[in-house]
Amino acid sequence: MTPRPEPAVRGFDPARGTSFGQPAVVVHPMLGAGGPRKAAGRNPEGRLAEIVGLAAAIRLDVREARILRVRRIHPATLFGSGQVAELAALVQAHAAELLVVDAAVTPVQQKTLEDRLRAKVIDRTGLILEIFGERAATAEGRLQVELAHLEYQAGRLVRSWTHLERQRGGFGFLGGPGETQIETDRRLLRDRIARIRRELEDVRRTRTLHRARRKKAPWPVVALVGYTNAGKSTLFNRLTGADVLAEDMLFATLDPTMRRMDVPGQGTVILSDTVGFVSELPTGLVAAFRATLEEVQEADLLLHVRDVAHPESEAQAADVAEVLQSLGVGAGTVPVIEVLNKADLLDPEAQAEARARYPEAVLVSAATGEGIGLLRARIADALSARGELAEFRLHPADGARLAWLYAHAEVLDRQDGVGDIALKVRISAPDRARFAAL
Repeated sequence: MTPRPEPAVRGFDPARGTSFGQPAVVVHPMLGAGGPRKAAGRNPEGRLAEIVGLAAAIRLDVREARILRVRRIHPATLFGSGQVAELAALVQAHAAELLVVDAAVTPVQQKTLEDRLRAKVIDRTGLILEIFGERAATAEGRLQVELAHLEYQAGRLVRSWTHLERQRGGFGFLGGPGETQIETDRRLLRDRIARIRRELEDVRRTRTLHRARRKKAPWPVVALVGYTNAGKSTLFNRLTGADVLAEDMLFATLDPTMRRMDVPGQGTVILSDTVGFVSELPTGLVAAFRATLEEVQEADLLLHVRDVAHPESEAQAADVAEVLQSLGVGAGTVPVIEVLNKADLLDPEAQAEARARYPEAVLVSAATGEGIGLLRARIADALSARGELAEFRLHPADGARLAWLYAHAEVLDRQDGVGDIALKVRISAPDRARFAAL
């Protein structure tokens, strides 16, 4: 398959930088033939391109982007002394205020690098947190981002200011040495984290109630999942006629959105657009966004949207599968339709190759509408396999048949009357025949 031509670093022109705001230097540390966190199937150039895209997502002015081979990880600086000197020269030459490192940087490494480079240092996790913090539009999103950010900062108080070494005494003979400022800050952080977790638990309960209410209506839920910038929001708009923000930018949207859509033979379906995934998504973010990502767990069908024209489409798909697995949404738990998006960026020969390589997938272009009709038909087929709606009335004493329905069908609604029990269920054709034979 011949993908669209890619520059060495997507979105980065060495002569101009990314021409946004704060000047920055971006570096991808590569250990031996791979990197400190090299994902399977990824090459260093692709990783560097992605981190530059992430930097551009918060309007950083990337003036230099480099790959540095690290023979061994130095506990104090991550890089060797010669590479630290090289980075210092780069920072000075470009008048950069920020160094973005595409790897996990420890608090000690961060502080040492900042001292030697005389510039702020941010690692991959910190950069993603900054993007999420800027994009969160709802109160729930802001809470989730703040929780992840506080948990990230909790381990980094060691690199803060000298006032953290001071001790504050108490009154009179009861005073004693008091607690250090760093202990006070840690306690305040713990209190704030606990408070946000309680608020997010309220959010989770509210979402559970909303899902329970949706289940009472005969409307299945289809969730879009995929790597960031795979075109999920554009596809969401195409399928629902909505106007959700859709830009050629990593993490253009963050908060989940739900809209109705019509599917042939199924009527109304709820389509959910979720946050995009990325390689090495910080575990703290996955945990913080669990209330939002539960929408994926409760979906009746997943549409895994892939950028088929991207040179690392396979590796991105593996990253999405890994995050879904961490959420308990593995193979066999929820039906998945693979959607190969951005077909308009492939020539006819490459499109034919994609169809032959992924025979079970649906090749579409959310931008032009190509393949959308076929996708709707595939959604209808997948949802019809779940069964059809049916209504039954049982005698209150007919406990065996009632228990059978709960075991073999999806009970959507139950009304207990004086002389009968009215049930609205979703049941497959074979199970309906078996029930009739009971």
